[in-house]
Amino acid sequence: MVYQANPERYKTMEYRRCGKSGLKLPAISLGLWHNFGDATLVETSRQLLRHAFDLGITHFDLANNYGPPPGSAESHFGRILREDFLPYRDELIISSKAGYTMWDGPYGDWGSRKYLIASLDQSLKRMGLEYVDIFYHHRPDPETPLIETMRALDHVVRQGKALYVGLSNYPADRAREALAILQDLGTPCLIHQPKYSMFERWVEDGLLALLQEQGVGSIAFSPLAGGQLTDRYLNGIPADSRAASGSQFLKPDHLTEEKIAKIRQLNDIALSRGQKLSQMALAWVLLDDKVTSVLIGASKTAQLDDAVGMLKQRQFTSQECTAIDAILNRAN
Repeated sequence: MVYQANPERYKTMEYRRCGKSGLKLPAISLGLWHNFGDATLVETSRQLLRHAFDLGITHFDLANNYGPPPGSAESHFGRILREDFLPYRDELIISSKAGYTMWDGPYGDWGSRKYLIASLDQSLKRMGLEYVDIFYHHRPDPETPLIETMRALDHVVRQGKALYVGLSNYPADRAREALAILQDLGTPCLIHQPKYSMFERWVEDGLLALLQEQGVGSIAFSPLAGGQLTDRYLNGIPADSRAASGSQFLKPDHLTEEKIAKIRQLNDIALSRGQKLSQMALAWVLLDDKVTSVLIGASKTAQLDDAVGMLKQRQFTSQECTAIDAILNRAN
């Protein structure tokens, strides 16, 4: 059956301006880091993407190494885009990144001009696109001169292979340097993608303030701390959970008794708000207007419904904020 998008999709979502640019992003964006590679049935991935778009989620976030194996998420997304979403291409924000190991040898990683441009060319071919809307450098390179990396980002915009460029995982000091270089080159940075959640708040110590000062948007990845900020671990570690699966991103020793006690206390606050813990965790990241969008992963359409349902209860009282900070051992 030919896919026809929900005609009511734009009534569901909140769209937020990305820094001082002309671009708006949905408050909820869908990341294709997991559940879109070769290990996932294409029809499952298709169902997730269709449902997300039907809810007004217009931003699909990828990277060259997403899978597994690396590249497979872009390949599967390209197939679904061709079969389902081509009539809606101009309603979508599609992003990709390069910066982690992608192929053997000295030219398949980090931030050289050769790697970034070659990687984007490969990504475009896998997805069947002429351009991506946003192209990120995925992580700082300790060896390549920063100006070389930023010139490569500027170059792909001038080539028409990307409309905007962004940074990911850059600390505040390196981000400040990169933003200045891009500004001088005439291709301002649109957005920064850092890891940010109730359990990982490093961005509050300078980065978010810098982005706001410079008029750069931000999109938080891992806002649920790899699934910790859900009701999944309220009673320990289930046998079928990510923490029990051998995942390198969430290990059993991350979920200490102290951490689980905090999760339970946060869950109590969420319930008093009439929300699931996952919904409150997303709303909390979006509470500060410095954050443009939260980037979620999903393996079930119900998770997308929950995330978008959060928008009905996005505000916090001062008492709730104080209680959350007390649980997290963080003073205001």
